[in-house]
Amino acid sequence: MADQAELIFVRSFIKTIAGQPVTFHDNYQQPLQEWSRKLPILPIELPPLPERKGSPSAAAVASINITFKSLKPPQSFTLLVQPTDIISDIKSQLASQPRAPPADAQRLLLKGKALADNKLLKEYNVKDGDTINLMVKPGFNWDPTQTVFPKSSPEPETNPLLLGPDMKPSSTSDSLPKLTTGFKHTRTPSIILSPSPSIVSLEPEAKPQDINLTLDTSSIPTASLSPASRSSYQSVVCEPEFWNRLLSFLKTEFTDENDALIAFEDFLRASKGAMTASEIAKIRDHVGVVGMAGT
Repeated sequence: MADQAELIFVRSFIKTIAGQPVTFHDNYQQPLQEWSRKLPILPIELPPLPERKGSPSAAAVASINITFKSLKPPQSFTLLVQPTDIISDIKSQLASQPRAPPADAQRLLLKGKALADNKLLKEYNVKDGDTINLMVKPGFNWDPTQTVFPKSSPEPETNPLLLGPDMKPSSTSDSLPKLTTGFKHTRTPSIILSPSPSIVSLEPEAKPQDINLTLDTSSIPTASLSPASRSSYQSVVCEPEFWNRLLSFLKTEFTDENDALIAFEDFLRASKGAMTASEIAKIRDHVGVVGMAGT
């Protein structure tokens, strides 16, 4: 009887304790043996990663095949060019082909319209596979069987008004220094005139003498736009990636995006002297910033 009463007391005591809330200290840590061996992961489906769209600048500078066709004489040339190439560079590339006329004698026509040398190919809306008519300038005899063509431009004539009565044209033009094409803004070379002895001579029958002309070309910049002779500064500013990074930096510095574009245009205009028109167009297409009149 006593054992049964003790058993009833124990059961009621355990039931009372089980109904009490369990509290833990702030620094309580669950024992390691009670940790779950595998963390539960909710089966949530993630959306697929978006596909990377193709860069518009890569499509803009993609190379295209252009056929240059001549009727008289019948010749055809196919070149791989880029829409951002200027017409003068395309003429030079065409002149390097076998049996092609020189670049200074070429005339390129598209639908009866002549292509200007300082224009870009994409300004004429030329597409892949199009045909451009090839003609030569009047007075130039183009024979595809020849390997050496005569010069199409006549030799410069000497103005007789600049010569004295007994003076003869000088034939030493080859000895003069040749001016190299570089930056657009160049200073005109200074000309030093030495006094003629015939002016200060007191003899009435003194024979006039030649006036020696000396060209001072020391101040003319000799920097060339060819990649082989460029400086490290010119090589960097001609890279489209440099301008892309510069625009990203300016957008972080200016709160207004228009101010960042103005600073970008100021720096690009200041650096145009070290780049060709084709390189400027590639930079515009790569960065996506179009200047005034599309230049």
